[in-house]
Amino acid sequence: MAQNEQGTSLSGSPLALRIAVICAMLGTFMQVLDQTIANVALPYMQGGLQASRDEITWVLTSYVIAAAIMTAPVGWFAARFGKKNFFIVTLFGFTVTSMMCGAAQTLQEIIIFRLLQGAFGAALSPLSQAIVLDRYPPEKRGAIMSIWGLVVMMGPILGPTLGGYLTDFYSWRWVFYVNVPFGILAVVGIWLFLDEKHHDESYRFDWMGFGFLGVSLGAFQLLLDRGTTQDWFNSTEIIIEAIIAGLGAYLFLVHFFTTKKSFLPRALFADRFFVSSLAVTAMISVIMLATSALLPPYLQNLGGYSVVSTGLLLAPRGAGTMISMFLLGRIVMKIDVRLPIAAGFVILLWSMWAMSEWTPSINAWSLGLTSFLQGIGMGMIFIPSNVMAFATLPATLRTDGSAFLNLVRNVAAAIGVSISTTVLENNVETMHANLASHVNMFNRGLSINAPSMMWNPRLPSGLAQLDAVIQRNAQIVAYSDVFLFMFFVSLPSVLVIMFMKRPPLLGGPGEIEITET
Repeated sequence: MAQNEQGTSLSGSPLALRIAVICAMLGTFMQVLDQTIANVALPYMQGGLQASRDEITWVLTSYVIAAAIMTAPVGWFAARFGKKNFFIVTLFGFTVTSMMCGAAQTLQEIIIFRLLQGAFGAALSPLSQAIVLDRYPPEKRGAIMSIWGLVVMMGPILGPTLGGYLTDFYSWRWVFYVNVPFGILAVVGIWLFLDEKHHDESYRFDWMGFGFLGVSLGAFQLLLDRGTTQDWFNSTEIIIEAIIAGLGAYLFLVHFFTTKKSFLPRALFADRFFVSSLAVTAMISVIMLATSALLPPYLQNLGGYSVVSTGLLLAPRGAGTMISMFLLGRIVMKIDVRLPIAAGFVILLWSMWAMSEWTPSINAWSLGLTSFLQGIGMGMIFIPSNVMAFATLPATLRTDGSAFLNLVRNVAAAIGVSISTTVLENNVETMHANLASHVNMFNRGLSINAPSMMWNPRLPSGLAQLDAVIQRNAQIVAYSDVFLFMFFVSLPSVLVIMFMKRPPLLGGPGEIEITET
């Protein structure tokens, strides 16, 4: 362990503890930032890597699903090798694979490197959360979790803004290279200042259950990503992937309920508040990453905004999240957490309804206001739900609970991106066919004045221009339908909130002891 000149440990002082917590949060910020920082750069990556619109989304989903799958064994790795050692290894691996993503020359390479980046990054968020919770008593947990939650939420929200700036002034490769200095700083800080007293080398992991779950999640993600291009269940490939996903899920559930010790402790699901938080986390994650993936191409391709302007237009959502988290962090331990969660979902539902009425000509003020209020709603949900998740969870289950919470967050985010992209592609094809059906000799709008010369379908140039107009309008309608679809998908959240119970956040039998690890 590092020593100062007097021979005392660098990791033993309150200041060292704060530095270690900050470095742990920095690791979390890098991990969640990379979920969305590449969004605004996708059109540039698509051209540079010669990929289709469907194929380039694998840059997003490969990262998220790898992180989801590898979140499961985090608790075992942390217990077996120690939080500090494991954290340093994952931070180092994440930094190196970020460099590899920036240096990728083909689509296949960047997908492989993003898978590795997601696998290494899977542990950063749950380890950071566990470290923070271990070192602060319950009465201070609301304030510190508001800061930690702000880091988690600001990563995906600031990602498009930062990614837009780096892409416009440098290149898309810098959205990955930017992790390198932060990764080095975090590794050095954790190595020098994080104190760790013990780890359990005898701890065993349920690799069979993890394997079943990993195969199921991987096959399900492939099904979602490939379904649109493969004509769904008319394709043998999709049928095989569906069978593998279903069989893997079935075997995992059978193993989970019959084995003596699953890698997911069954006691987690006996905690009513933890389960409620899982449901809320899944719903907010679907909305958050799906909208972050949809809005950049909408604003760039249809609105005509530059990559930097797109990032700036998405910034108000981050500002709204910061404000609501800052305010809630001071009072969340003193109020009924169901109230801000309910209010946050109402605001989110309103924002999705408002987005369904957008057109590319929407003014920046209206767009920014809707994004700002959407950020307010996200912040009002995230902090109370995280505090509720660990309100009565025993300290021995905290790392596993944090890991599974992050697994649900990542899986829901990947599903949200895949489903929203699939619905968008299907709607574009449907609306293109509907609009094209009106292009015929009986349409007077195409037979008079300028349109008769510019959009004459009997001329190659006219047909190309006419098809471009039809495609643009089909995309505008399709985006509106996707936002409306997400509004209806979010409605069941109201039912979840109705059945939630107020947790005993301060005092009472649900109080848990704080232990140093």
